[in-house]
Amino acid sequence: MGENGFRAEEIDTTKPHPARIYDYLLGGKDHYEVDRQAGEQLVAAAPEARIGVRANRAFLRRAVRHVVGSGVRQILDIGTGLPTSPNVHETALEVAPDIRVAYVDNDPIVHAHAGDLLGSDGTTGITSGILLADLRDPRAILDAPEVRAVIDFDEPVALLLAAVLHFLADTDKPQEIVATLRDALAPGSHLILSHATGDFADRSGAAAVYRKATAAMNLRTRTEIERFFDGFELIDPGVAQVPFWRPDTPPPPRSHEIGFYGGVARKSR
Repeated sequence: MGENGFRAEEIDTTKPHPARIYDYLLGGKDHYEVDRQAGEQLVAAAPEARIGVRANRAFLRRAVRHVVGSGVRQILDIGTGLPTSPNVHETALEVAPDIRVAYVDNDPIVHAHAGDLLGSDGTTGITSGILLADLRDPRAILDAPEVRAVIDFDEPVALLLAAVLHFLADTDKPQEIVATLRDALAPGSHLILSHATGDFADRSGAAAVYRKATAAMNLRTRTEIERFFDGFELIDPGVAQVPFWRPDTPPPPRSHEIGFYGGVARKSR
């Protein structure tokens, strides 16, 4: 058992992992050769992949600033991925000093790196925690002591599901999973969600790369993605390609090709 609570043999380095592929495309360093190879195959199949993941990250930062600016002080980030600075809590702290963040991911490497980041962060005014858990069991996430120690579900929460739901197949019943999480949230809570799509180009080749990874990618249409927001009120401009959701800088080149939708919504009751 390693010092972070998992055994080395639990980490599968024979197959690419979505979080590590994402890290590679973002220019990070927490990945293996198998992830780099998959990342290059992904770029060959979807040439906008690198700008797409960066645009998705920028969307997440804008969305976090928006919900924290609206008064939310608690964030539940499920499928957090490998830490990329500025991360969610760093972005939130740019807006308000009294932030509570619970990170959740099902990958032991993500769990270890996020734990190290939070343990050495050195910031003040933030209460945070990290949980190793799977989105497919939302009730276990909601009831976990690590989450309950950080999140008060009687107060508004920002639920982050950024670039994670497309790794759930329809047989996983992702809409029911989101509904379970939604029903646990107090009025005034927000949902921040982004999701891959094939609406703008044939991305079957990109999906094929992930079929060889530890999790397959399930591309969905805008209409299908909008259904995840049932029970919430979408905030303008609704579900949009991520570079065009309230941009604060000129969208990058090839933005119209980017196969990521994003949206933010509020739970009013």
